[in-house]
Amino acid sequence: MKNLKAVALNLADLISYQKGSVVSREIINKRAGTVTIFAFDKGEGLSEHTAPFDALIYIIEGEARVFISGKPHQVKKGQIIIMPANKHHALNAVKRFKMLLIMIRS
Repeated sequence: MKNLKAVALNLADLISYQKGSVVSREIINKRAGTVTIFAFDKGEGLSEHTAPFDALIYIIEGEARVFISGKPHQVKKGQIIIMPANKHHALNAVKRFKMLLIMIRS
């Protein structure tokens, strides 16, 4: 990946939508955690799963429905939600959306 260090960038410009797809781009991958940007076309999503670490998602644009332990949460542009470690979670694109995922491993 191209070096993004010490450069001011617009998050939304780092990734593009693809029809009928979920696209991701890893920005940082360190022992302490990862930072990844995603673009979801409308109707796309990630199926229910768990992660052994806490994760935070920030909605850059659009709108998502995030399920945590079966409970739905509507999350819109400018909002965040924390997905606790070892809790089932899934998400679906209510509208196409972009998000930043920050996973903390320690």
